[in-house]
Amino acid sequence: MPTTPTTPAESGPEPLDRLPGRQPAAAELARAAARTTGDLLAPPAPVRLGDVVPAPERALPDPTADFTLSAEAAIRVSAAGRDAAEQLAEWLRPATGFPLPVADGPLTADGLLVLTLSEAPLADALSPVDAAGPADAADAAGAAAGGAAGVAGGLGDEGYRLDVTASGVRITAATTAGLFHGAQTLRQLLPAAVDSTAPVTERWAVPGGSILDRPRFPYRGAILDVARHFFPVEDVLRVVDHLARYKLNHLHLHLTDDQGWRIAVDSWPRLAEVGGATEVGGGPGGYYTRADYRRIVAYAARRHVTVVPEIDLPGHTNAALVAYPELAPGKVPPPPYTGTEVGFSYVDPADERTYAFVADVVGEVAALTPGPWLHLGGDEAFKVPADTYRAFVERAQTLVAATGKTVVGWHQLAPTGHVDGRVLQWWGTNGDDPETAEAVRRGARLILSPGNRVYLDMKYAADTPIGHDWAGLIDVRRAYDWDPGTHLTGVPAEAVLGVEAPLWTESVTTLAGVEFMLFPRLPAVAELGWSPRSTHDWAGFRERLAAHGPRWTAAGITFHPSPDVPWPTPATTIPTQPKGDRTTPTH
Repeated sequence: MPTTPTTPAESGPEPLDRLPGRQPAAAELARAAARTTGDLLAPPAPVRLGDVVPAPERALPDPTADFTLSAEAAIRVSAAGRDAAEQLAEWLRPATGFPLPVADGPLTADGLLVLTLSEAPLADALSPVDAAGPADAADAAGAAAGGAAGVAGGLGDEGYRLDVTASGVRITAATTAGLFHGAQTLRQLLPAAVDSTAPVTERWAVPGGSILDRPRFPYRGAILDVARHFFPVEDVLRVVDHLARYKLNHLHLHLTDDQGWRIAVDSWPRLAEVGGATEVGGGPGGYYTRADYRRIVAYAARRHVTVVPEIDLPGHTNAALVAYPELAPGKVPPPPYTGTEVGFSYVDPADERTYAFVADVVGEVAALTPGPWLHLGGDEAFKVPADTYRAFVERAQTLVAATGKTVVGWHQLAPTGHVDGRVLQWWGTNGDDPETAEAVRRGARLILSPGNRVYLDMKYAADTPIGHDWAGLIDVRRAYDWDPGTHLTGVPAEAVLGVEAPLWTESVTTLAGVEFMLFPRLPAVAELGWSPRSTHDWAGFRERLAAHGPRWTAAGITFHPSPDVPWPTPATTIPTQPKGDRTTPTH
């Protein structure tokens, strides 16, 4: 919910040139005059105001108003936004070497150059940026699906306004999430060296002007499959940072599958202790304790990323059956599975013990998860008869609903009975899906994850060293050049909750491999979810994206140097493909 403004509604944001503080001494005035003279003689800021990824809704540059961050700069913020300000300072201090103190309310610091994050009344959120023009009708439809931009005349739940003048920077938002997104944009407007982990000698110039920005879709995310290969907590936290950098706000964790069970469940302890001891290729596996999972959730929440846990049912359950054979149809323990085939396992839908298991697991996971979603999986249960599958899913959905969470499931759930709020995640490769369209008519909403567009485990090209190709090769342009609002026949834009890019990890074994498959396609998906359709332009996007290569290099992020993008700096580390690559569909 929007927080209460700390400045009176009738006065609006305080002008940057009237920030409170003591009267400067003559020496300070002289230093300020010298800085002003230097700025007038300096070249333009190296980053242009509109060169943000994802593209902002509206940008109005002012070439005469570049701001130069100096060692005297400080961040002033209302109390409710302090955490966003602290994170901004944490991002900027290593490369700049500046102290960047954060203060609530008026500053008494010596410096006159101040970065300001403030929550202001919505009435002050627009103009003069309006001159850049309105969003198009398709974007309005997407916002109506539940997005922040649907709030008439306001910034909504995630929007922000950023104003840069020669004397300072102000970020205005109605919520702390908006402040955080605005801070991420400011980070991108500084020179690429700002992502260095060590001090850099640089003119820290920000291009002048104003940005008004709000998301097209409220749900923007990525999947990290930790079941096929286990990734430790620190790796997951780094992925959260990657999502937050590009204004993605959901991390879907695929926690259970045939190869491993990755979340501790107190009432069924062998799930993690036994089921978590394997992974693809025969590695040691692993699992998250309750404390580990809470740490991931809290870290993500601070970065305005909601964790979506997936407990895949009724199929993809071999690891659970190894731990508890009584859940298997024949009550015989299967051998641990470390391969990559799918569709052979399922829990016994005729046994009441199975539903007690489902209730216990979803109950404990829901209690650990503050976000509204719980993903039931539901795909590739090839050995379960259709009527039996339908009955199982309908009962499992009610168990999830009883926890207070909203059911999310793969689009194979479409023919089953609807529950209020249900969300289907569509991963097909053909945009004509009558069953899913009918489920939407019955009230379902959709997250779009088309396999031949945003499955980030697909290879970029035939010679990509890791990944699969069953859904086709997905280069950066293919990941970018489609429209979630019109992609699925018979599904209106207002039924689309958002987009999500899955990364399945049968062939991905390291954090470097994860990053290599995410970048540079993850920012392309982020732009589809955030930016107005009217800004969609491959030629412009590839140029903006190219400027992020040096940022990733400075931050130590492995990425694929796609030949589609005119990189100024290539990647230097490319992971290798493990043995036993699969070529068939998988979840």
